[in-house]
Amino acid sequence: MPAKISPSKGSPYARILGVGGYRPTRVVPNEVILEHIDSSDEWIRSRSGIASRHWASPEETVAEMSLAAGGKAIADAGISASDIDAVVIATVSHFKQTPAIATEIAHRIGAGKAPAFDISAGCAGFTYGLTLAKSMVTDGTAQHVLVVGVERLSDLTDLEDRSTAFLFGDGAGAVIVGPSKEPAIGPTVWGSEGDKAQTITQTVAWDAYREGAADEIRFPAIAQEGQAVFRWAVFEMAKVAQEALDAAGITADQLDAFIPHQANMRIIDSMIKTLKLPEHVAVARDVETTGNTSAASIPLAMERLLATGQARSGDTALVIGFGAGLVYAATVVTLP
Repeated sequence: MPAKISPSKGSPYARILGVGGYRPTRVVPNEVILEHIDSSDEWIRSRSGIASRHWASPEETVAEMSLAAGGKAIADAGISASDIDAVVIATVSHFKQTPAIATEIAHRIGAGKAPAFDISAGCAGFTYGLTLAKSMVTDGTAQHVLVVGVERLSDLTDLEDRSTAFLFGDGAGAVIVGPSKEPAIGPTVWGSEGDKAQTITQTVAWDAYREGAADEIRFPAIAQEGQAVFRWAVFEMAKVAQEALDAAGITADQLDAFIPHQANMRIIDSMIKTLKLPEHVAVARDVETTGNTSAASIPLAMERLLATGQARSGDTALVIGFGAGLVYAATVVTLP
């Protein structure tokens, strides 16, 4: 008779217990970007809704920003760092293939020997991490999970590329996911469309930097086919958002907040219209002063909505991330 494996024993449900964010001290207005490209403040604002962004100093590393945001999330959740059972870092701008930056963060934040790993899912990275954390809590492999979305996209910005130079910013956002007695993170609707992978790319692969070649190759930057990405986000991501609402059993008029990836104000406005969100729904528009921070954008926007009082603890929010890959993930959450 074959041996029987004991079932996992986790919490029946999971929820976001706390949120924290870190924005670098340097604020970069559009005027600085215009020193490098032939454009105008009016053009940048009309195309993206961005007026300024934050760029990190050499001291504001991926690790330091993660620690700052993570510490705030831990405090907001009312737990101690030693209570953290796992650390998940979503980023595309930690430039060491190994070791994962998550291991350093777990150690330095005081999480002991907690399992720690990085994920690369572009601008959907945070929502991917949130989904994994929920599964850990309900499976019983962790009780409290620190999920951080962090980017230094200024390191991957080509300041002479008129189509992308104004888009990207730096920062970190973090949440603590823990046990819940009732559903507070809905089913995730996620996926990828690898046939469109070339619409957002790193201009130079790391393996191009072999001995003797580095001096001949420019440091890589993020490039994208703007119109193709815009059309995909506008027409396809609203469908994914609606699927997430349906999966959670929530209607648009039951929402309190909408927190999409902060890629572009026009994309956000289009999704609001397609989803037919009522006027009472608070909409995150952090992109105006933070720019596109990829994996960090959703938790940063969530923190700002709560800090400004536009959303409140216990509110029901729809979150959706989408970006390079092309990848996407959407779910409905109860705000901490």
